[in-house]
Amino acid sequence: MSRPDHAPTPPDAARLKIGRQVLALTGLRFNANLGILDHERQGPQPIQVDAELNQGLQPLLPHDDDIHHVLDYRKVRQIIIDECTAEHVNLLETLIGKLAHRLLQLPGVIGVRVRIAKLEIFDDCEVAIRMECGQW
Repeated sequence: MSRPDHAPTPPDAARLKIGRQVLALTGLRFNANLGILDHERQGPQPIQVDAELNQGLQPLLPHDDDIHHVLDYRKVRQIIIDECTAEHVNLLETLIGKLAHRLLQLPGVIGVRVRIAKLEIFDDCEVAIRMECGQW
């Protein structure tokens, strides 16, 4: 017994005008006061931050070409630097949690993925932690 052919339902016109948008900042390098080892407490050390911010469904084209109507990545970059350099933090786990929490508070951000690497803690490797929170 054969089944009748069911033609696929045409996509909703609205769905063709939106997409899931993720803002990514990668390779952001600067110095931060971070760590518990003696040489880490003597001064700032280089770190690298990679961040992805899930903004959920967004129009494929903004309603205008004005920076004030989208998430300004210059501000996101500065927030990352400010959060990581505000004070000395002993643990990388503490720093990444603070940063992820702050980024998740940005308007329209529903999920955050952050990776922070300590670039010069050891001579033979870097150490990094990645955290993901919110919706993905």
